[in-house]
Amino acid sequence: MNTSHAPARVDAGDLYRAVWRWHFYAGLLVLPFLAWLAITGGLYVFKDEIDGWFHRDLKVVSAAAGAAVRPHGELVAAALVAHTGTLRKYTPAPSTTGSAEVGIASASGERLTVFVDPYRAQVLGTLPEAGSVAWTIRRLHSLKYFGPIARGAIEIAAGWSILLVLTGVYLWWPRGRRGGVVSVRGKPRQRLFWRDLHAVTGVLAGAMLVFLAITGMPWSVLWGQQVNRWANGHNFGYPAGVRVQVPMSQQRLQDAGPTTWSLEQARLPHSAHDDGHSGHDGHPDATRATAGATAGALDLDAALAIVDRLGLAPGYTLSLPVGPTGVYTASVYPHDLARQRVVHLDQYSGTVRLDMGYADYGPMGRWLEWGINAHMGQEFGVPNQALLIVSCLGIVLLCVSAAVMWWKRRAVGALGVPPPPADRRTLRTVFALLLVGGMAFPLVGASLLIMFVLDRLLAGGTSPRQGVGRS
Repeated sequence: MNTSHAPARVDAGDLYRAVWRWHFYAGLLVLPFLAWLAITGGLYVFKDEIDGWFHRDLKVVSAAAGAAVRPHGELVAAALVAHTGTLRKYTPAPSTTGSAEVGIASASGERLTVFVDPYRAQVLGTLPEAGSVAWTIRRLHSLKYFGPIARGAIEIAAGWSILLVLTGVYLWWPRGRRGGVVSVRGKPRQRLFWRDLHAVTGVLAGAMLVFLAITGMPWSVLWGQQVNRWANGHNFGYPAGVRVQVPMSQQRLQDAGPTTWSLEQARLPHSAHDDGHSGHDGHPDATRATAGATAGALDLDAALAIVDRLGLAPGYTLSLPVGPTGVYTASVYPHDLARQRVVHLDQYSGTVRLDMGYADYGPMGRWLEWGINAHMGQEFGVPNQALLIVSCLGIVLLCVSAAVMWWKRRAVGALGVPPPPADRRTLRTVFALLLVGGMAFPLVGASLLIMFVLDRLLAGGTSPRQGVGRS
């Protein structure tokens, strides 16, 4: 029988070494970033507690017995006396012991948040907008402080971590072994101990690592932007399925401040401005808005009264209209997704131009928002936070054990790249499988091609006979 055209059988040892080699490259590339993401992400889980501790003097007030909350306009006026500027947005006190937050733009263009005691109209202090300790941790987590190239590195690390888990599961697979599957052998001075610790931790934490990588991708610099446009549909940036039949401006909701991911590209509607609203002689009338808004517009207290009647969850922020056709925008993003809401009010009549909540998002938007909420530890309360902390600790342990294992295995003065398989075609086969993931995440695909070229160069000087043992 002629078997000359039978397909070549892939040797199991060659396949193992090929996967191990690519797993090593992935780890070498992303482990520092994974450790960074785990540490900063674990801290951000306690964002409310962190800000409550560091900014207690700004955020917490004592309510005097029988004291009434001062009018909102009075609180804004106190903030503007202390810090000259233009009112941008206002957050009423979310509780009986919370302060009001007044967002202003100074003459120099700096954006500040002024904290005001709602019972005494006393300014408690200021912070730069999004300048709290928790917000600083959040920006460090995404490397947003360091520009788009650094954020691209985070995107690559997140994408590669998915491939890292998949190849890691293949390497962990028992294949008749018992040791190092669910138990750790050896002692800390031995490489075997760190190998087993890495494998067992990876299997336990791998699913959460993949979940965190996928749910963190919406914030990424390239992939996240593209999926955001797709998930939001094509109706003025609002999620697919939301009917928007009012005139729209070019201003985006994210321009007014932090918003939910699904609404970053949403355009603000116009107010129905005409000569009848601005007065016959162009002078402001009695309903002129706070801080020099367009003549004829509702003042801040009137707009807030309308928002309160609509029943938005406590902690909402009201952004002021921009220009004569702008709208008041009230938005709130509490831990309970069902209470997420954005309302746009005509600045003259107070009529609702658009009122939208989580239920109005399209299927993709709802799924992504749920994932983001769980990613931030907000979906299931304390159990969600506890799971994230355990997962972050597991990821740090993965990174540490991988580094120690590599250090103990590598020869002095060598990089310690695992040996290539005897049949180099196996490497290309594994590369082709990984490339499928690279097509889903473009920056990962680009880095994969660079690593393939480097592997070709390294493979020329590495003997497949070296180090044929398990990873």
